[in-house]
Amino acid sequence: MTNASLDKYKDSGIKWIGEIPQEWNLKKAKHIFVQSFEKGGEDLTLLSATQNEGVIPKDGLEGVVQVKEDTDLSLFKTVKKKDFVISLRSFQGGFEYSNFNGVITPAYTVFRNKIPINDDYFKMLFKSDGFIAKINSLTTGIREGKNIQYDDFKHMTLPLPTLDEQQQIADYLDKKCGEVDRVVEVQKQIIEKLKEYKQSVITEAVTKGLDKNAPLKDSGIEWIGKIPYHWKTIRIKNVAWLKGRIGWQGLKSNEYQETGAYLITGTDFDNGKINWDSCVHITQERYNEDADIHIKENDLLITKDGTVGKVALALNCPPNVSLNSGVLLIRNTKNIKYFSKYLFYIILSDVFWQWFSSNLNGNSTIIHLYQEQFYNFCFCFPDPEEQKQIADYLDIKCAEIDKAISEKEALIEKLTEYKKSLIYECVTGKRRVAV
Repeated sequence: MTNASLDKYKDSGIKWIGEIPQEWNLKKAKHIFVQSFEKGGEDLTLLSATQNEGVIPKDGLEGVVQVKEDTDLSLFKTVKKKDFVISLRSFQGGFEYSNFNGVITPAYTVFRNKIPINDDYFKMLFKSDGFIAKINSLTTGIREGKNIQYDDFKHMTLPLPTLDEQQQIADYLDKKCGEVDRVVEVQKQIIEKLKEYKQSVITEAVTKGLDKNAPLKDSGIEWIGKIPYHWKTIRIKNVAWLKGRIGWQGLKSNEYQETGAYLITGTDFDNGKINWDSCVHITQERYNEDADIHIKENDLLITKDGTVGKVALALNCPPNVSLNSGVLLIRNTKNIKYFSKYLFYIILSDVFWQWFSSNLNGNSTIIHLYQEQFYNFCFCFPDPEEQKQIADYLDIKCAEIDKAISEKEALIEKLTEYKKSLIYECVTGKRRVAV
C-alpha cells in the first residue's frame, strides 16, 4: 500500500467524494451504466434484493422459486448476472449486485455497465457512506425507505480509477472487510452465549435458590421442575392483581401531548426500567379515567402486545402516570407479600417463557399475553427475605454480564465504523492500495 501523503491529489469538486488522486477520472453514472428495461427471459427464477447477500432467489439459495408458466412476463424485469438492482427500500443505499440470472418485480430498477469496470469496486463504492448519504439525499417518496430514482443516480458524478486499480482496491477491501466481518461474527457469537448464560443464571436462581446444597423436591409443575424443599409454588392471582387499559379507553396517537400526565407504552421499556424521557403525555381528563392504572413507585409492568414479555419496574416514578393498552400492571395488593424485584426476575426467567409457550393458541398468528390466563401463572415462592437475597444476587450477576455484553457491542460498533471508513477511504482514493 502506498503512502497517501506522497501522492498528488486534486479536488473532485464533489462534496461527498472530496479529493481524489491526480490520475483518477470522474464520470457521470450515465456514462458508466445504462438502465435495462428487458422483460421476461429464459431463466424464470424469481429474484429479490437483500441487504447482506445482494440479489438472490426470493426464497434464498435453498428454495429457488420459479415464476409460473402462465405468468405475464411483461410484468417482470430481466436480471442478468453482474447486473445491479436498485431496491425501493433504501437500506444501505438500496443498490445491490446480482450473481444470478432471473426475473424481478417492476418495483426494482435494473442497470448494468456500458464500459469495462470492476464489479467488485463498484459494489464497494455503492456501499460507502459518502455515496449512500448522497443518494439518500436525492430520494423522494412518502414512506420510510425512500424511493430511489434512477434519473437522480445517472446524473451523479462517480470516481473512476483505472481498471487495474479498481481490481486492487476490490481485492484489498475484500481481504480487510473479510477480516473485520470474521471478528464481528465472533463477537456476536460471544454476545449470544453471554445472553444464554444470563438467562440460565436467572432461571437457576429463581428455581433452585442460592444454596447449592439445599435438598430439593418435585414442584409438581412441568415448567418449573425441582425446587428447594422449603419453598412452595403460588399462582400470581394469589399475590397480585393485574390491570390494563380496557378497550374503550384506548388512546390514539393524535391525543398525545408534549406535557401533561405521563403515558407508558411498550417502547418506553429500557433495560428493566421505564425511560420517562421517552414517554408521551396525555390530558388530565384521560389520566383520571381509571384510577386502577395510575402507576406508583416500584410497580411492576409487562408488555402484553407486540413484543410480549418486556418487563420493567417503575422507579423514580413522577406524579400522574398511566398506561396504554399494550402494557399490564402487576401490583402486590394481597395479604401475601412478595419482593417486586424477585417477581421481575421470575418473568425474565425460563419459568415464565415455558409457561407462556404452553398457553399459546397454535391457530393464532397474533401473540398476546391474556390477562385471565396470566392470573393462573404459577411460580416458585420462597419467603420474602430469600426473594430479596436472590434479587440482590441477580442484580450483581446480571450487571456483570450486561457490562460484558456492552463491551462486546461497543467493539462491534467500533469495528463497523472502521469498516465503513476503510471502504470510503479506499473507493475515493484517500487510502491508496495500488502497489
